Amino acid sequence: MPIYEYKCSKCGRIFEALQSLKAEPIRKCVHCQGRSRKIVSLSSFQLKGSGWYVSDYKKGAPAGKKPDAAAKSEKKIDANAN
Repeated sequence: MPIYEYKCSKCGRIFEALQSLKAEPIRKCVHCQGRSRKIVSLSSFQLKGSGWYVSDYKKGAPAGKKPDAAAKSEKKIDANAN
């Protein structure tokens, strides 16, 4: 379940709520019962690493190595280029 952030228009506090995707937004502040609205916040993960390729996650294949089919087709292209 995602964590949503809300900001109260009365007291200005920002609070979080763990809600399902189908849940209705929280309309009242949990601190002062003022009107609250959902705000956009930064994500909590970063995409880092050597790359986001299928071969990076294939079992038994070390990261950075090409699958056999791609290596064979690459050799055929190089042979036809000469």
